[in-house]
Amino acid sequence: MIDEAGKRKYISWPVIALMDFVTVIGFDDIIYNFQNQGLAVVTDWIMLLVLFVIPYEMMVGHLGAVFSKEGGGLSSWIRHTSGDKMGYIAAWSYWVVSLPYLVDVANSTVVALGWLINGNNSMQNKMSNQMFALTTALIFVIFIFFQHRFANSLQWLSILGGGAMFVMTILFVIMTCAYLGQGRAIATTPFHFKNFLPTFNMKFLMSLGLLIFAMNGSEFIAPYVNEMKNGPRDFPKAMYLLAIMTGFLTIFGSFSLGVFFNAHHLPNDLKMNGSYYAFQAMGTKFGMGKFFLYAFIITQAIYMLAQLAVLVDGGARIFLSDTAKKYLPKQLTKTDKNGLPINGYWLTTFICTVILVLSATLPQMNDIFNQLLNLNGIISPYVTGLLFWAFIKVRQNQEKFPSKYVYIKNRKFAMVVGWWCLILTVTAATFGIIPIDAKFGSHVWWQMLILNIVEPLFMIGLGIILPMIAKWQRKRDTAR
Repeated sequence: MIDEAGKRKYISWPVIALMDFVTVIGFDDIIYNFQNQGLAVVTDWIMLLVLFVIPYEMMVGHLGAVFSKEGGGLSSWIRHTSGDKMGYIAAWSYWVVSLPYLVDVANSTVVALGWLINGNNSMQNKMSNQMFALTTALIFVIFIFFQHRFANSLQWLSILGGGAMFVMTILFVIMTCAYLGQGRAIATTPFHFKNFLPTFNMKFLMSLGLLIFAMNGSEFIAPYVNEMKNGPRDFPKAMYLLAIMTGFLTIFGSFSLGVFFNAHHLPNDLKMNGSYYAFQAMGTKFGMGKFFLYAFIITQAIYMLAQLAVLVDGGARIFLSDTAKKYLPKQLTKTDKNGLPINGYWLTTFICTVILVLSATLPQMNDIFNQLLNLNGIISPYVTGLLFWAFIKVRQNQEKFPSKYVYIKNRKFAMVVGWWCLILTVTAATFGIIPIDAKFGSHVWWQMLILNIVEPLFMIGLGIILPMIAKWQRKRDTAR
């Protein structure tokens, strides 16, 4: 990045951590998994933090240090370790699986606007599914125009959104402590140690993918390593800070939810509106009306826009920056005057619209929201497995891939940890295909199951078509 004076502007590692934070975890992620598992999710977060998140983010730090001069993130790592064809597969897969999450983020933006306008959850009763889908698509178009016009919006949105969300979460935890300090009643009754013990049953396996999805995404920031002054040294620092922020948010945030919500009797629409219910409840308990609610609504709106910024831009960079050109139609490699892959943005909008239209066939807005959310818990862990594969390949050939930062100096133990994370993510993704938010065997359950299979197949099919178009273009150009 170059400023007006022609000097190189570097991104500092705390800013990188905040940019990454908006893609990794948010208050909503705690809500989703709290509804699935109640207070037992606190223990799940602790286990995953130790057994998955810290190893995962340190592997990202290691890979980012090895390939600090590459601009494609995960696609670069796979291409250098497994060849061009695997590089394309990784780039396409990683980019396309971010799109259901983009839809989910855009949906959440619409929900935030509904709360801002109405001050309550009445939007889901007033707005039809079709209007919900149309408004979500409109958010995409407006945002891409904004991103195109204001090229430097990414950092500012990330600093504001990530910083504000972290502050709001800390505030929620502090107010929970103050509430308990006054000796006031806890909503979850009975509230005892057994509430925090996880049950390793089918429901746990079905929700594991969503837990992993809530904590992954740190590799999205990898394309910006080469915009740091000393990426190999400072990028791992950003990963350490990210791990600390993630741990605080998930563990203490989930505990606090158990204070204001009865974990044994949760609202059906908690995944869609739970964050707002939480801050609304906090304002009511402290006699401050809707102050906390509106503070969170504004924070959530900025946070969602920051997520859109990082996901659209970072995902497109991963897909287009380092993928072998022979696999891509020429139109997709086009950039605008700011160096942004504008046609990649529009392809993003098209795919997201198709996914949204398919999911909009579900009967209720809450069903649409839940299905799109759970779709992320299927496809995202599958593709995260590619990251662990890249780490395994790098450690197999560590003489070929030296690094200033080394996660786990013992090669054999490092590879064991890599294989552990790979197997865990694939297992979680597979069980995630089974719908968790509908009654087994009901019409909605079967429809969700079909969508959980059809929508990924649509994305895979499009990934096969693009290289075919590129091959046809090459033949046409040769024939001229």
